[in-house]
Amino acid sequence: MTQLEQARNGIVTPEMVKVALQEGLNGEYIRDKVACGTIVIPANPAHKNLEPRGVGDGLSTKVNANIGTSSDISSVEAELEKLDAAVEAGADAVMDLSTGGDISAIRRKIIQRSTIPLGTVPVYQAAIKAIKTRGAIVKMSADDIFESIEEHAADGVDFVTVHCGVTRHVLQVLEANPRVAGIVSRGGSFLAGWVKFNQQENPLYAQYDRLLQIARRYDVTLSLGDGLRPGCTADATDSAQVAELMVLGELVKRAREAGVQVMVEGPGHLPLDHIEANIKLEKQLCHKAPFYVLGPLVTDIAAGYDHITGAIGGAIAAAAGADFLCYVTPSEHLALPDVEDVKNGVIASRIAAHAADMVKGVKGASLRDLKMSCARKNLDWEAQRACALDPVHFEKVRSRVKTGGTACTMCGDFCAMKLASEYVDSSQQCG
Repeated sequence: MTQLEQARNGIVTPEMVKVALQEGLNGEYIRDKVACGTIVIPANPAHKNLEPRGVGDGLSTKVNANIGTSSDISSVEAELEKLDAAVEAGADAVMDLSTGGDISAIRRKIIQRSTIPLGTVPVYQAAIKAIKTRGAIVKMSADDIFESIEEHAADGVDFVTVHCGVTRHVLQVLEANPRVAGIVSRGGSFLAGWVKFNQQENPLYAQYDRLLQIARRYDVTLSLGDGLRPGCTADATDSAQVAELMVLGELVKRAREAGVQVMVEGPGHLPLDHIEANIKLEKQLCHKAPFYVLGPLVTDIAAGYDHITGAIGGAIAAAAGADFLCYVTPSEHLALPDVEDVKNGVIASRIAAHAADMVKGVKGASLRDLKMSCARKNLDWEAQRACALDPVHFEKVRSRVKTGGTACTMCGDFCAMKLASEYVDSSQQCG
């Protein structure tokens, strides 16, 4: 039985217990939220060394890191190094988006190494296979797509992105309302091209029950992809994006009825004032399914600094109710990320997630900030290091220039906290 089916039968699974311990909650709370679909636990039983994570209502905001090869750069060793960097930086999940090299072998090595949930986009592999065997992406068959999904599931992938909402009707909406950036989702463009070329319905929508059978058999969580997410702020919250979201809401209900865990992916590029409305819209149309957002990126001009752009949007989105942040690296829009990009992307998104968790009232979030504040007041550098999001970077910056005093070199002898504690403060709140 899937996590969802077991929850509905009143069972608190070992995975639910682990999630409860991570979150400082009880197993029954996790079970009840899984049963109604507002929490998912992506945990394929075939992923043997997995430490599961929960995503959804009442839990801390999770962070995903994308890794994977491209047609230009393909090295399994480099991707394993990125995986290690993501885990070390505190990512809660990783997605293998490989499109170059031996995709199956790369994925299997990542699964063997990864202790956190792994996601993939199986249509990438199906499309590349179609190019090699039939000469074009648009000539892949429905069987190619579903065989790829089953291969990923059998290997131990915990969640799969499937662009089921790129339907003929939604594409008609897009045609009637042209965009600046068009379709920017890679999987979305593959399926949109297939639908237009073949003049048939998207197999992932037309044969959705077939997809559900595979997902249920392996307990793979479906991540309903936003194939028509806005790729620039000018396209934000347009009719095609909303039309696709309405389809995904229908598919959330069908997945839950089939005993399959499901979450929904979202934008993309959004101006600041669109973010909260987008979160509320997804929660309403998609029956409070966990929401997994890319960024969102709040401006289009920050090339090279999009980890900052994404963190700004991610903090607002998570505070408004988004459950899962897909990181954005500094190299977004420019190049395949390297190890340092991966680390910076994870840390930026973790800052956003934590800032939102303080607003959400997630257990322990504000307490960690209070401990840091007390450590700063007491000029306790070891305690500050322990509270820091990135203790290694903390120590690197701290030791860059030596000081003979107890404060840092920013203020030296004129540290406000040091002087105030000697002559002004009578408070013992951080004693």
